[in-house]
Amino acid sequence: MAKETIAAIMYDFDRTLAIEDMQNYSFIPNVGYTPEEFWKRTEKFCKKYNMDKILGYLYMMILTCKEKNIPLTKEYLNSLGKDVKFYDGVYSWFRRINDYGKEKNIKIEHYIITSGNREIVLGTPIAKEFKEIFGCEYLYDSETNNAFWPKTMVNYTQKTQYVFRISKGATDINDDREINEKTINRRINYQNMIYIGDGLTDVPCMIVVKQNGGHSIAVYPKGKRDKVSSLFEDGRVDYISKADYSINGDLEKIVKLIIDSISINEKLNFKKERLINQL
Repeated sequence: MAKETIAAIMYDFDRTLAIEDMQNYSFIPNVGYTPEEFWKRTEKFCKKYNMDKILGYLYMMILTCKEKNIPLTKEYLNSLGKDVKFYDGVYSWFRRINDYGKEKNIKIEHYIITSGNREIVLGTPIAKEFKEIFGCEYLYDSETNNAFWPKTMVNYTQKTQYVFRISKGATDINDDREINEKTINRRINYQNMIYIGDGLTDVPCMIVVKQNGGHSIAVYPKGKRDKVSSLFEDGRVDYISKADYSINGDLEKIVKLIIDSISINEKLNFKKERLINQL
């Protein structure tokens, strides 16, 4: 290949990299609820007002912090990231995959696309591994520093816009012109994209990536293969794998094979271009 090729691996966060929803670890216990109680209260609130579930949980976080007199600041949310627990192998995963990409002359970029709190993800030890982290964010009061309104909301279908943005290199969410304009030369071709998620909420992204020639992988906790088997049977994902990021695990083998295929395709395309130029 004449130049280094860029490949993007895009991840959901909750139950894909993190074992549970990110709020379950510290935020919910801190406001005096169990995860079951908090999410049940949120669901009841959303049904009562016919409200988007993502907006609903963002509101309930503000409400419960007010009830418990806990300042909901950006710094507080960042501090919660240290308590998030990840699946086996996650901490060394990025270095291993990056190194393998380099062997194949492929530059690997990692992205998070989550409906969870971006501020919490930014406080995790793995935040530094990602080129961009897309997620829900709050607007903060300039005097109290408390969250009072969602600045960015990412529900399940809105996730797909970030696949397009990553492909085009248009990662500024305020720039609608760049993402909507016709693009001839994409920064990252869809064929060089991998999406890893854990279930139905990731299906829109999985389908967009798969239908455009990329690769979608659904992961599941140990012993719960049936959670995602229908996604594979229905042709909505290319692969399913246990959510284990350990060295020589099934997921690593799948991703490395995809990187191999990207490398081979790039070499063939380069060979074809040279032949065309010789005509």
